[in-house]
Amino acid sequence: MSLQRSAPASRLERIAQARQVTLHNLGGAQSGLVEPWIEQSWQRCLSRGQRVTDTVVFDPVSRSSMAATAESNRALVNTARPIIRQLARAIADTRYFAILTNHQGVVVDVDGVIDHSDKRVTSIARVGVDLSEQSVGTTAIGAALTELRPVWLHRGEHFFNATSVYSCAGAPLFGPDGQCVGMLDLTGVETAERPELKHLVSQSVRNIENALVIQRPHQLLLRVNWPGTASGLESDGLIGVDEDGMVVSANQAARVLLPELIQMHQRILHCRDLFATPHERIVDAAHRQHSLETPLWNGLRVQVNGQLHERRISAARRPAAPSKLQTGMPLKDFETTLIRQSVDDHKGNVAEAARALGISRATVYRKLKPRR
Repeated sequence: MSLQRSAPASRLERIAQARQVTLHNLGGAQSGLVEPWIEQSWQRCLSRGQRVTDTVVFDPVSRSSMAATAESNRALVNTARPIIRQLARAIADTRYFAILTNHQGVVVDVDGVIDHSDKRVTSIARVGVDLSEQSVGTTAIGAALTELRPVWLHRGEHFFNATSVYSCAGAPLFGPDGQCVGMLDLTGVETAERPELKHLVSQSVRNIENALVIQRPHQLLLRVNWPGTASGLESDGLIGVDEDGMVVSANQAARVLLPELIQMHQRILHCRDLFATPHERIVDAAHRQHSLETPLWNGLRVQVNGQLHERRISAARRPAAPSKLQTGMPLKDFETTLIRQSVDDHKGNVAEAARALGISRATVYRKLKPRR
Protein backbone atom coordinates (compact mmCIF):
# COMPACT_ATOMS: atom_id res chain seq x y z
CA MET A 1 0.00 0.00 0.00
CA SER A 2 1.39 3.41 -0.91
CA LEU A 3 2.12 6.00 1.74
CA GLN A 4 -0.35 8.37 0.13
CA ARG A 5 -3.23 5.88 0.43
CA SER A 6 -2.47 5.22 4.08
CA ALA A 7 -1.95 8.86 4.91
CA PRO A 8 -3.86 9.84 8.07
CA ALA A 9 -6.63 12.42 7.78
CA SER A 10 -5.66 14.48 10.84
CA ARG A 11 -3.19 17.29 10.29
CA LEU A 12 -1.24 16.46 13.44
CA GLU A 13 -1.26 12.76 12.52
CA ARG A 14 0.18 13.56 9.09
CA ILE A 15 2.93 15.63 10.71
CA ALA A 16 3.69 12.82 13.16
CA GLN A 17 3.98 10.31 10.33
CA ALA A 18 6.24 12.66 8.36
CA ARG A 19 8.50 12.96 11.39
CA GLN A 20 8.62 9.19 11.72
CA VAL A 21 9.66 8.76 8.08
CA THR A 22 12.13 11.63 7.84
CA LEU A 23 13.51 12.11 11.34
CA HIS A 24 13.36 8.82 13.18
CA ASN A 25 14.16 6.47 10.33
CA LEU A 26 17.02 8.80 9.36
CA GLY A 27 16.92 7.41 5.85
CA GLY A 28 16.78 10.71 4.06
CA ALA A 29 13.44 9.86 2.43
CA GLN A 30 10.74 12.47 2.10
CA SER A 31 7.26 11.53 3.21
CA GLY A 32 5.19 13.84 1.02
CA LEU A 33 3.03 14.56 4.08
CA VAL A 34 4.43 18.05 4.76
CA GLU A 35 5.88 20.74 2.53
CA PRO A 36 9.17 19.63 0.90
CA TRP A 37 11.05 22.66 2.25
CA ILE A 38 10.12 21.61 5.80
CA GLU A 39 11.67 18.18 5.36
CA GLN A 40 14.68 19.80 3.67
CA SER A 41 15.11 21.96 6.76
CA TRP A 42 14.84 18.86 8.96
CA GLN A 43 17.58 17.23 6.88
CA ARG A 44 19.83 20.28 7.32
CA CYS A 45 19.35 20.06 11.07
CA LEU A 46 20.24 16.36 11.03
CA SER A 47 23.34 17.07 8.92
CA ARG A 48 24.52 19.52 11.60
CA GLY A 49 24.39 16.71 14.15
CA GLN A 50 21.23 17.98 15.83
CA ARG A 51 18.69 15.51 17.20
CA VAL A 52 15.02 16.10 17.86
CA THR A 53 15.47 15.21 21.53
CA ASP A 54 18.20 17.80 22.12
CA THR A 55 17.58 20.51 24.70
CA VAL A 56 16.93 23.85 23.01
CA VAL A 57 18.59 26.84 24.63
CA PHE A 58 17.40 30.24 23.44
CA ASP A 59 20.66 32.08 23.81
CA PRO A 60 20.84 35.85 23.38
CA VAL A 61 23.78 37.26 21.48
CA SER A 62 26.52 39.02 23.44
CA ARG A 63 25.85 42.52 24.76
CA SER A 64 28.39 44.06 22.40
CA SER A 65 26.96 42.21 19.41
CA MET A 66 23.43 43.23 20.39
CA ALA A 67 24.48 46.90 20.59
CA ALA A 68 25.88 46.65 17.07
CA THR A 69 22.76 44.79 15.90
CA ALA A 70 20.45 47.40 17.44
CA GLU A 71 22.37 50.23 15.80
CA SER A 72 22.47 48.61 12.37
CA ASN A 73 18.73 47.79 12.52
CA ARG A 74 17.52 51.06 14.05
CA ALA A 75 15.93 52.30 10.82
CA LEU A 76 14.18 48.96 10.26
CA VAL A 77 12.78 48.84 13.80
CA ASN A 78 11.62 52.48 13.76
CA THR A 79 9.92 52.01 10.41
CA ALA A 80 8.33 48.67 11.28
CA ARG A 81 7.13 49.50 14.80
CA PRO A 82 3.92 51.43 13.97
CA ILE A 83 2.94 48.81 11.39
CA ILE A 84 3.61 45.95 13.82
CA ARG A 85 1.54 47.71 16.47
CA GLN A 86 -1.41 47.75 14.07
CA LEU A 87 -0.74 44.09 13.33
CA ALA A 88 -0.74 43.32 17.07
CA ARG A 89 -4.28 44.71 17.30
CA ALA A 90 -5.45 42.24 14.66
CA ILE A 91 -4.08 39.25 16.59
CA ALA A 92 -4.76 40.50 20.13
CA ASP A 93 -7.39 37.83 20.85
CA THR A 94 -5.58 34.88 19.26
CA ARG A 95 -2.69 34.30 21.71
CA TYR A 96 -0.24 35.00 18.88
CA PHE A 97 2.42 37.72 19.12
CA ALA A 98 4.81 39.38 16.68
CA ILE A 99 8.59 39.01 16.42
CA LEU A 100 10.83 41.10 14.14
CA THR A 101 14.32 39.76 13.40
CA ASN A 102 17.30 40.91 11.39
CA HIS A 103 18.55 38.99 8.35
CA GLN A 104 20.42 36.57 10.63
CA GLY A 105 17.37 35.61 12.67
CA VAL A 106 18.27 37.65 15.78
CA VAL A 107 15.24 39.27 17.44
CA VAL A 108 15.28 43.09 17.17
CA ASP A 109 11.71 43.88 18.31
CA VAL A 110 8.58 42.19 19.72
CA ASP A 111 4.96 43.29 20.10
CA GLY A 112 1.55 41.90 20.97
CA VAL A 113 0.09 40.14 23.99
CA ILE A 114 3.08 38.54 25.75
CA ASP A 115 2.27 36.01 28.49
CA HIS A 116 5.15 36.74 30.88
CA SER A 117 4.14 33.79 33.07
CA ASP A 118 4.90 31.32 30.26
CA LYS A 119 8.61 30.66 29.81
CA ARG A 120 7.97 29.20 26.36
CA VAL A 121 6.82 32.69 25.36
CA THR A 122 9.37 34.79 27.21
CA SER A 123 12.23 32.58 25.98
CA ILE A 124 11.73 33.74 22.40
CA ALA A 125 9.98 37.10 22.84
CA ARG A 126 13.22 38.83 23.86
CA VAL A 127 15.33 41.26 21.88
CA GLY A 128 18.73 39.72 21.19
CA VAL A 129 17.71 36.05 21.09
CA ASP A 130 19.12 34.07 18.16
CA LEU A 131 16.22 32.23 16.49
CA SER A 132 18.06 31.17 13.34
CA GLU A 133 17.78 27.65 11.98
CA GLN A 134 21.34 26.91 13.07
CA SER A 135 20.44 27.84 16.65
CA VAL A 136 16.88 26.52 17.19
CA GLY A 137 16.20 24.29 14.21
CA THR A 138 13.23 24.48 11.86
CA THR A 139 10.99 27.49 12.57
CA ALA A 140 9.10 30.03 10.50
CA ILE A 141 11.95 32.45 11.17
CA GLY A 142 14.68 30.21 9.79
CA ALA A 143 12.44 28.98 6.97
CA ALA A 144 11.42 32.45 5.82
CA LEU A 145 15.04 33.60 5.78
CA THR A 146 16.13 30.48 3.88
CA GLU A 147 13.23 30.14 1.45
CA LEU A 148 12.79 33.93 1.07
CA ARG A 149 9.02 33.56 0.87
CA PRO A 150 6.08 33.50 3.33
CA VAL A 151 5.75 30.27 5.31
CA TRP A 152 3.48 28.58 7.84
CA LEU A 153 4.59 25.96 10.39
CA HIS A 154 2.39 24.12 12.86
CA ARG A 155 3.49 22.24 15.96
CA GLY A 156 5.53 19.16 14.98
CA GLU A 157 6.69 20.75 11.73
CA HIS A 158 9.30 22.40 13.92
CA PHE A 159 12.42 20.26 14.19
CA PHE A 160 12.97 19.82 17.92
CA ASN A 161 10.45 18.13 20.19
CA ALA A 162 10.83 21.08 22.56
CA THR A 163 9.70 23.56 19.89
CA SER A 164 6.68 21.51 18.75
CA VAL A 165 4.47 23.63 21.01
CA TYR A 166 4.75 26.57 18.60
CA SER A 167 2.68 27.51 15.56
CA CYS A 168 4.02 30.35 13.46
CA ALA A 169 3.72 32.33 10.25
CA GLY A 170 6.64 34.24 8.81
CA ALA A 171 7.61 36.37 5.82
CA PRO A 172 10.97 37.81 4.75
CA LEU A 173 11.56 41.57 4.63
CA PHE A 174 13.40 43.10 1.68
CA GLY A 175 15.06 46.50 1.83
CA PRO A 176 14.92 49.25 -0.83
CA ASP A 177 17.90 47.71 -2.65
CA GLY A 178 16.32 44.26 -2.83
CA GLN A 179 18.44 42.60 -0.16
CA CYS A 180 16.80 40.64 2.67
CA VAL A 181 17.04 42.76 5.83
CA GLY A 182 15.05 40.56 8.20
CA MET A 183 11.71 38.85 8.68
CA LEU A 184 8.43 39.24 10.53
CA ASP A 185 7.01 36.32 12.52
CA LEU A 186 3.71 35.62 14.25
CA THR A 187 3.95 32.89 16.90
CA GLY A 188 1.49 31.19 19.22
CA VAL A 189 2.10 28.58 21.94
CA GLU A 190 -0.20 25.53 22.05
CA THR A 191 -2.91 27.46 20.27
CA ALA A 192 -5.22 26.85 17.33
CA GLU A 193 -3.70 26.56 13.87
CA ARG A 194 -4.35 29.73 11.90
CA PRO A 195 -2.71 29.46 8.45
CA GLU A 196 -4.50 32.64 7.40
CA LEU A 197 -1.89 34.48 9.47
CA LYS A 198 0.53 33.88 6.59
CA HIS A 199 -1.52 36.35 4.54
CA LEU A 200 -1.66 38.84 7.43
CA VAL A 201 2.08 38.76 8.05
CA SER A 202 2.76 39.05 4.31
CA GLN A 203 0.57 42.15 4.10
CA SER A 204 2.33 43.72 7.08
CA VAL A 205 5.72 42.99 5.54
CA ARG A 206 4.62 44.65 2.30
CA ASN A 207 3.61 47.77 4.25
CA ILE A 208 6.99 47.87 6.00
CA GLU A 209 8.85 47.44 2.72
CA ASN A 210 6.82 50.25 1.13
CA ALA A 211 7.58 52.53 4.08
CA LEU A 212 11.30 51.78 3.76
CA VAL A 213 11.21 52.73 0.06
CA ILE A 214 9.34 55.98 0.72
CA GLN A 215 11.70 56.97 3.55
CA ARG A 216 14.86 56.59 1.47
CA PRO A 217 15.76 60.06 0.09
CA HIS A 218 14.49 60.56 -3.47
CA GLN A 219 13.28 63.32 -5.76
CA LEU A 220 10.63 61.33 -7.60
CA LEU A 221 8.49 58.46 -6.34
CA LEU A 222 7.03 56.34 -9.13
CA ARG A 223 3.96 54.18 -8.58
CA VAL A 224 3.96 51.51 -11.26
CA ASN A 225 1.26 49.04 -12.20
CA TRP A 226 -0.41 47.49 -15.23
CA PRO A 227 -2.58 49.79 -17.36
CA GLY A 228 -6.10 50.23 -16.02
CA THR A 229 -5.12 49.46 -12.43
CA ALA A 230 -6.01 52.05 -9.80
CA SER A 231 -2.98 53.84 -8.39
CA GLY A 232 -2.28 54.40 -4.70
CA LEU A 233 -2.77 50.78 -3.64
CA GLU A 234 -0.48 48.82 -1.32
CA SER A 235 0.21 46.51 -4.25
CA ASP A 236 1.75 49.29 -6.36
CA GLY A 237 5.29 48.90 -7.52
CA LEU A 238 7.26 51.72 -5.87
CA ILE A 239 10.46 53.13 -7.34
CA GLY A 240 12.46 56.00 -5.83
CA VAL A 241 14.44 58.09 -8.33
CA ASP A 242 16.96 60.87 -7.64
CA GLU A 243 17.34 64.18 -9.47
CA ASP A 244 19.63 62.57 -12.05
CA GLY A 245 17.15 59.84 -12.92
CA MET A 246 19.09 57.16 -11.02
CA VAL A 247 17.09 54.48 -9.22
CA VAL A 248 17.72 54.64 -5.47
CA SER A 249 15.03 52.31 -4.11
CA ALA A 250 12.29 49.86 -5.10
CA ASN A 251 9.86 47.47 -3.45
CA GLN A 252 9.21 43.81 -4.23
CA ALA A 253 6.14 44.56 -6.34
CA ALA A 254 8.27 46.78 -8.58
CA ARG A 255 10.82 43.98 -8.97
CA VAL A 256 8.09 41.64 -10.16
CA LEU A 257 6.87 44.19 -12.71
CA LEU A 258 10.38 45.22 -13.78
CA PRO A 259 12.84 42.31 -13.33
CA GLU A 260 15.77 44.63 -14.16
CA LEU A 261 15.40 46.00 -10.62
CA ILE A 262 16.61 42.69 -9.22
CA GLN A 263 20.10 43.79 -10.27
CA MET A 264 20.04 47.16 -8.51
CA HIS A 265 22.17 45.98 -5.60
CA GLN A 266 24.82 44.92 -8.12
CA ARG A 267 24.86 47.85 -10.53
CA ILE A 268 23.57 51.40 -10.84
CA LEU A 269 20.29 51.66 -12.74
CA HIS A 270 18.82 54.66 -14.53
CA CYS A 271 15.18 55.23 -15.47
CA ARG A 272 16.16 54.64 -19.10
CA ASP A 273 17.18 51.09 -18.13
CA LEU A 274 13.58 50.43 -17.05
CA PHE A 275 11.32 52.49 -19.28
CA ALA A 276 11.43 53.05 -23.04
CA THR A 277 10.45 56.66 -22.32
CA PRO A 278 12.79 59.60 -21.60
CA HIS A 279 13.24 60.39 -17.93
CA GLU A 280 12.33 64.02 -18.66
CA ARG A 281 8.91 62.98 -19.90
CA ILE A 282 8.26 61.01 -16.72
CA VAL A 283 9.28 64.01 -14.60
CA ASP A 284 7.09 66.31 -16.70
CA ALA A 285 4.07 64.03 -16.20
CA ALA A 286 4.73 64.07 -12.45
CA HIS A 287 4.88 67.90 -12.49
CA ARG A 288 1.49 67.97 -14.23
CA GLN A 289 0.21 65.19 -11.92
CA HIS A 290 -0.72 63.12 -14.95
CA SER A 291 -0.69 59.35 -15.22
CA LEU A 292 1.66 58.14 -17.92
CA GLU A 293 1.35 54.88 -19.84
CA THR A 294 4.85 53.96 -20.97
CA PRO A 295 6.34 51.06 -22.93
CA LEU A 296 9.01 48.81 -21.46
CA TRP A 297 11.99 47.48 -23.37
CA ASN A 298 10.42 44.01 -23.41
CA GLY A 299 7.37 45.27 -25.34
CA LEU A 300 4.96 45.39 -22.39
CA ARG A 301 3.40 48.61 -21.15
CA VAL A 302 2.89 49.89 -17.62
CA GLN A 303 1.08 52.76 -15.99
CA VAL A 304 3.31 55.21 -14.09
CA ASN A 305 2.18 57.83 -11.58
CA GLY A 306 4.94 60.07 -10.30
CA GLN A 307 5.09 62.20 -7.18
CA LEU A 308 7.80 64.84 -6.88
CA HIS A 309 9.64 65.42 -3.61
CA GLU A 310 11.72 68.57 -3.96
CA ARG A 311 14.55 68.41 -1.44
CA ARG A 312 16.75 71.30 -0.44
CA ILE A 313 19.76 71.48 1.82
CA SER A 314 18.60 72.96 5.09
CA ALA A 315 20.76 75.50 6.89
CA ALA A 316 21.41 72.96 9.65
CA ARG A 317 22.55 70.33 7.17
CA ARG A 318 24.48 72.61 4.81
CA PRO A 319 28.22 72.25 5.46
CA ALA A 320 30.26 75.36 6.10
CA ALA A 321 31.87 76.82 3.01
CA PRO A 322 35.49 75.73 2.60
CA SER A 323 37.82 78.29 4.07
CA LYS A 324 40.06 78.15 1.00
CA LEU A 325 37.29 79.32 -1.35
CA GLN A 326 37.91 82.74 -2.76
CA THR A 327 35.52 85.26 -4.22
CA GLY A 328 35.11 84.81 -7.93
CA MET A 329 35.48 81.00 -8.00
CA PRO A 330 33.30 79.54 -10.78
CA LEU A 331 30.06 78.00 -9.50
CA LYS A 332 30.94 74.57 -10.93
CA ASP A 333 34.29 74.57 -9.10
CA PHE A 334 32.65 75.81 -5.92
CA GLU A 335 30.13 72.95 -6.09
CA THR A 336 32.84 70.35 -6.71
CA THR A 337 34.96 71.66 -3.84
CA LEU A 338 31.94 71.64 -1.52
CA ILE A 339 31.16 68.02 -2.39
CA ARG A 340 34.81 66.97 -2.03
CA GLN A 341 35.03 68.59 1.39
CA SER A 342 31.86 66.82 2.51
CA VAL A 343 33.34 63.47 1.42
CA ASP A 344 36.53 64.31 3.34
CA ASP A 345 34.52 65.36 6.41
CA HIS A 346 32.78 61.98 6.33
CA LYS A 347 36.05 60.07 5.99
CA GLY A 348 35.36 58.97 2.44
CA ASN A 349 31.83 57.70 3.14
CA VAL A 350 30.05 58.83 -0.04
CA ALA A 351 26.60 57.80 1.21
CA GLU A 352 26.92 59.93 4.35
CA ALA A 353 28.36 62.85 2.40
CA ALA A 354 25.49 62.71 -0.10
CA ARG A 355 22.95 62.54 2.72
CA ALA A 356 24.49 65.59 4.41
CA LEU A 357 24.36 67.56 1.16
CA GLY A 358 20.87 66.39 0.24
CA ILE A 359 21.98 64.91 -3.08
CA SER A 360 22.35 61.38 -4.44
CA ARG A 361 25.45 59.19 -4.35
CA ALA A 362 25.36 59.08 -8.14
CA THR A 363 25.60 62.87 -8.22
CA VAL A 364 28.61 62.79 -5.90
CA TYR A 365 30.38 60.26 -8.10
CA ARG A 366 29.52 62.21 -11.25
CA LYS A 367 30.66 65.59 -9.88
CA LEU A 368 33.94 64.16 -8.60
CA LYS A 369 34.68 62.17 -11.75
CA PRO A 370 38.02 63.32 -13.22
CA ARG A 371 37.65 65.49 -16.30
CA ARG A 372 39.14 64.31 -19.57
